Amino acid sequence: MFSIKDSKSAKLEQALETQLKTELSEEAINEDELFVLAEYDEMAGEKSGYSNYSYWRSTFQVFLKNKLAVFLVFVLAVLLVFTFIQPYLPGQYPANQVNNHPQTGKQLSNMSPSLTTVLTSAPAGTQLVAESVKDEDGWYTVHNVVDSLKARTKFDIIEYGEEWCKVEYKGKTGYVKNNFQTKLKLPDDPTAVPYESRSNFKIDIYMQPVDYTNAGTALYVQSDLLTIGEDGLATTNADAELRILPSEHAFWFGTNNIGQDLWARIWSGTRTSLFIGFAVALVEALVGITIGVLWGYVRKLDRLLTEVYNVIDNIPNTIILILISYILKPGLSTLVFAMCLTGWLGMARFIRNQIVIIRDRDYNLASRCLGTTTTRIIVKNLLPYLVSVITLRMALAIPGAIGSEVFITYIGLGLPVDTPSLGNLINEGRKLVTSASLRYQLIFPVIVLSVVTISFYIIGNAFADAADPKNHMYKN
Repeated sequence: MFSIKDSKSAKLEQALETQLKTELSEEAINEDELFVLAEYDEMAGEKSGYSNYSYWRSTFQVFLKNKLAVFLVFVLAVLLVFTFIQPYLPGQYPANQVNNHPQTGKQLSNMSPSLTTVLTSAPAGTQLVAESVKDEDGWYTVHNVVDSLKARTKFDIIEYGEEWCKVEYKGKTGYVKNNFQTKLKLPDDPTAVPYESRSNFKIDIYMQPVDYTNAGTALYVQSDLLTIGEDGLATTNADAELRILPSEHAFWFGTNNIGQDLWARIWSGTRTSLFIGFAVALVEALVGITIGVLWGYVRKLDRLLTEVYNVIDNIPNTIILILISYILKPGLSTLVFAMCLTGWLGMARFIRNQIVIIRDRDYNLASRCLGTTTTRIIVKNLLPYLVSVITLRMALAIPGAIGSEVFITYIGLGLPVDTPSLGNLINEGRKLVTSASLRYQLIFPVIVLSVVTISFYIIGNAFADAADPKNHMYKN
């Protein structure tokens, strides 16, 4: 049934259609002006899905924000470079050279650390007894002893002093020390001079009331600071530094019990220990990552490698280190081989466990379905996921290897004593820890070892955190 409402709707539609036709007839419309086709740009289309994000760039950006880690990287770099250039710096003593005193020929044993060889100085115009030049560098041995008297030799005291007494002996005038060591025989009133005296021990007569000697030996002064007279006496023509050795290069870290320079031995030992650490860490990484990835991803190898791991891991690492070091000839290569023999186990097990977790994730399944080779899946899909943990374990492997070297040396199976290492130095220093004056021989190598160990630990943790993509800043 046709309703009034439908009739009105039809009339309205007809009126609108008539109005539209009228407007279209009045003004011609160009379709090209109503619709504009968008231009297609292939490069612009690619850019819409492009990001300038780089994993490694972002990793280093995050790492550089850790100021402590960056500072320790700088410290380690300087330390490593210095261990190589130190032997070529001027005035350095060879690490294995036994240093003897040029006058007495005795070993310069257990000399305390010092930044200079200067014992004292003589002002200009001081008269000294100078001996002939000892070497081509122009060093004179000097002292101010004019005579040495045997015990209980009599002499005359012409001036009394609390520290020095002026004496006369066979026409020679000089000064003798007045202390408990000489034990001069003095009257009740020693100031009532002159009088005859003697000493209970051997005594030296000095030109001036100053002892320009070092434990009974002469000191050294450069020849251009002396004017030699006809009587054999030398006069300082300027303030002269009197040195215990004919050298300006001191033993900064002291010497050991046979006179070797501890400064040179510590840097040579640091170079040796760092080489051991880097070599062991590199081998552990290469072997451990390779076996760990195959162990975790290739299912057919899982049972075999698990049994191999169980067999080796059940033998304590300490026993293996001791046996290898005992059987083979002690040396650097033996030590590195012994540490690498079992060092890869921890890395391989850790990598295997991580691979098992991610090997069946969707992107790996998709890669296998697309026919991607196993090598490419490992390199592209698996290893990037493990960068942070691999970096951390490698960083910790270096101080771990150095610690193992210290332990092996401690039990007497480490490097020979003619190969300086931190292990050798600490082992020798620990024997002297009860002597306060010799404790420096342990303190210095322990400080270097502590700096290396702590630095690698902090740097490894910082880089592992930086390598975690969750800590990266994404920029489009």
